[in-house]
Amino acid sequence: MMELAFDIGAERSKRETAMSNLVVLAREKAGADVMFRENIATRVEDSKPDQQLVEDNKNEIDTILTCLVYATTDRTITGEARDAVVELLIRNAHHQTLNWAERLIEQKGLYRLMEICSELEEYKYESAMPITPSSRTIASVCLARIYENMYYDEARQRFIAHIDEYIRDKLLNPEFESKVRVVVALTSFLLGPLDVGNTIFARDGIMQMILAMASDDELLHQKKLYHSKDEGIRVKAVVGLCKLGSSGGLDASIRPFADGSTVKLAEACRRFLIKPGKDKDIRKFAAEGLSFLTLDADVKEKLIDDKLAIQALIELAKTGDQSVIYGVVTTLVNLVNAYEKQEMLPELMELAKFAKHHVPEESELDDPDFVAKRINTLAEEGITVALVALSKTESDNAKEMIARVFNAICSKTSVRGKIVQQGGARVLIQLALKGTEKGKRNAGQALSRLGITINPEQAFPGQRSLEVVRPLLNQLHPDYSALENFEALLALCNLAQMNDSVRNRIMKEKGMSRIEMFLMEDHILLTRAATQVICNMVLNEDYIKWHEGDNDRVKFLALLCEEEDEETALACSGALAILTSNSAKCCEKMITPSSWLEILHTLIANPSPDVQFRGIVIIHNMIRQSKTVAEKIFDTDVLQLLMGVTQLNDEKRSKAIEEAKLCLKTAEDMKLIQEKKDDANDMMPDVFQQPQNEDLEEENE
Repeated sequence: MMELAFDIGAERSKRETAMSNLVVLAREKAGADVMFRENIATRVEDSKPDQQLVEDNKNEIDTILTCLVYATTDRTITGEARDAVVELLIRNAHHQTLNWAERLIEQKGLYRLMEICSELEEYKYESAMPITPSSRTIASVCLARIYENMYYDEARQRFIAHIDEYIRDKLLNPEFESKVRVVVALTSFLLGPLDVGNTIFARDGIMQMILAMASDDELLHQKKLYHSKDEGIRVKAVVGLCKLGSSGGLDASIRPFADGSTVKLAEACRRFLIKPGKDKDIRKFAAEGLSFLTLDADVKEKLIDDKLAIQALIELAKTGDQSVIYGVVTTLVNLVNAYEKQEMLPELMELAKFAKHHVPEESELDDPDFVAKRINTLAEEGITVALVALSKTESDNAKEMIARVFNAICSKTSVRGKIVQQGGARVLIQLALKGTEKGKRNAGQALSRLGITINPEQAFPGQRSLEVVRPLLNQLHPDYSALENFEALLALCNLAQMNDSVRNRIMKEKGMSRIEMFLMEDHILLTRAATQVICNMVLNEDYIKWHEGDNDRVKFLALLCEEEDEETALACSGALAILTSNSAKCCEKMITPSSWLEILHTLIANPSPDVQFRGIVIIHNMIRQSKTVAEKIFDTDVLQLLMGVTQLNDEKRSKAIEEAKLCLKTAEDMKLIQEKKDDANDMMPDVFQQPQNEDLEEENE
């Protein structure tokens, strides 16, 4: 049904019937589960609106949008239904054909989304709407998605004007409840469009209002009552202190509190996190507090040794509740040092010290050895399962942080198997295809690392082996580091040896053009890795035809056979051995370089037995495939060189010796060397002269 429904070339009536059947099946749990496993949602997301269909059905589409907008704040629907409605808006806001982003602003959609953001589960009143723990997060993601589609200044100003209107309406209301709600709504911008949040918080009176509320006697307005009997107030007060305590960031020389106070705050968060019977909100705020404190290396080391706290953090993440994402993932990012660091040149550091500017200092507890220990601990405790659960978020920023953590963990070879076993590879493919550029980059590097260490048939089984091709090819980017390029090439090399379906996908994605660019890199490891990918790819029929075309691919590989790096020469000679065995045209191209004879000399007399064997296979193929080429070869001293090889007495070169004999036999059968063979031994070059002794002479006789 899925194949028929999404086949553009199928009959319309059949597609409609198939889609109707899918709708019926989706109502049953078993059917819905199968569709979810087959990624039906992704197939529907990837389809784009047809301009003509949109114009033909404009009234119906506008009606649907209006119904959805009104449903966002409908008090008669459940919180889960409300989340589904907002997620539907999120999925369609990016399509310019529908133009829903701007239409949402016109229909007061921002006002309604802010209403959702202003709701608190613990603060119930007569007009409260049912929400889930994830409702505010989902609404803030929707705000961010709409703002992303404001492509010009006037549109952004209109967006902010509607937010201002909401704030003004709430502040003009004399009820304190309105002021609480506006502050709660504004905090949602920390997860949504940050530019808008910064603009609003910078307005006169906003921060003063928040500080005034912090001193109020009403429980829900307090921010200072650390000793309050209400645990919700206490944990929020702790989070506030944690924010202050983290003001030094990663700079180990800045201590906002007295020594030891930051660790004590972390201990307070830990108690809220692990205490039995605590509701999820309390634990969520405790995790948020740790997300600030774990910028301190002392706190990281204290926390990583606390198995109960780590397990509590992971169990909180496994719930998949979007409202816990920020606290949990940021804490994990800090523990594995996956945050973005600003590289400082040593010269600038010295200049800053000379000018008596403050230079940030990194703690010795953030050295690679300590980070590696923390990564191993988190992997053992099951961090992958937690990251998989959290990856269902629609927030691109959250996805980037999850990808950063995955990449940091994948940097350790010993834990990569666990990541694959616990579903990490599947999630990483999704993260590498959609999200922020940095998020996709981190996920792509993590996939490269999995593909290097683990058998690709286990790491990317079935269809996944095709899906991972594009993320890996995207890592071959001129702006990326040499390490990222190298890891991606190694993973592609392993992938290309799987089967022809994978090789066809690499060709279809135009991957070989990207890979071949690295043949010209002035970096031996990158050149070597690129030639190794090519050596596996020449098993593909279409790629062989590429070499037969009007290009210098064969010539370039031939020239690279002269490289001093044995691995590069092995890969190039192996690729040419396959090409020349399958294509007479490639055999003819072998003699197009002006230095073709020197290349053959290098191959026949190569110090590497394996390169020598592959080189003689190439020559044998050239002789068999084309008599014209064979005659040109035997007009040179190649005959003497091959004869010399047959006289070698070296067990390591036994394959080369046998292949040389086959070359001579083939040439003799083709009547190419009858006249020259008798004099060949007399003309044998010095490089092949063997030390003779009496025993050997007797054996020869």
